[in-house]
Amino acid sequence: MIGISPRQLEVFVAIALDGSVRAAAERLYLSQPAASMALAELERQLGSPLFAREKGRLRLNARGRELLPLAQELIERFAELERRAGDASAALSGELRVGASNTVGNYLVGDLLGPFASAHPGVSLRLGVANTARIAEGVLDHAYDVGCVEGPVTHPSLDVRPWREDWLAVCVRPDHRLAGKPRLRREDFAGERWVLRERGSATRAMSERALAELPAGTTVLELDQSEAIKQAVIAGLGIACLPAVAIGDAVAAGRLAVLKTPFLDMRRVLSVVVHRSRYRGALLDAFLGML
Repeated sequence: MIGISPRQLEVFVAIALDGSVRAAAERLYLSQPAASMALAELERQLGSPLFAREKGRLRLNARGRELLPLAQELIERFAELERRAGDASAALSGELRVGASNTVGNYLVGDLLGPFASAHPGVSLRLGVANTARIAEGVLDHAYDVGCVEGPVTHPSLDVRPWREDWLAVCVRPDHRLAGKPRLRREDFAGERWVLRERGSATRAMSERALAELPAGTTVLELDQSEAIKQAVIAGLGIACLPAVAIGDAVAAGRLAVLKTPFLDMRRVLSVVVHRSRYRGALLDAFLGML
């Protein structure tokens, strides 16, 4: 009979997420030899290694990727069993790993995490911020328990549900020639210099759709953060499509102007993403319920 312990599973999951025994040991408040022994014993009982060793880091092999979601589920079920066996009404505890695309992570993090953090102070929240493609990949790899993204996600293994609406705005310096025009037309954008987000981001995809409806221009910069693009536009390097939530402060301060472009549909829906095979225990259910 296999005698796998919850601690061995915790070590396995921590190494899978952090990529090293040292980091996992620190996360679990173990010595490095104790974490190494726990992993070795787990692999011995399972009869196969769970990681490939690559340049000092541990990466999940096929067997490890197969077992990771099951190990995460068992850890959560152990925690739920302990909570119910003690006091079912006890406060939630544990860790929730949330991935957020750049707009959400940089400008809407309070709306995303604030109510849950206030209601469940015993839960540790870990937030990772990247573009939509990387967050979706993280949810698929079980590196994140849940993701919140600004772009479309269509992978069959992901459950996608709408969270809230968002929109992009075409912004320029207040002294830009287009800022003074009372009524803009598509033709007015001919030859404009554009500052764009990096490929793989939802903002880039929507910007490209908008540019496809306008006369040809020039891409002068590609940057991976909305803040950097905002500063580039303020510096007069070009114009850009940016999330409205990202430029409100600069518009209020008179450093940016928003162009009225009713001929462009810049609306989009922010979505919550969960792996379809992900176990949805009390912790994840509570988070999703608040959204």
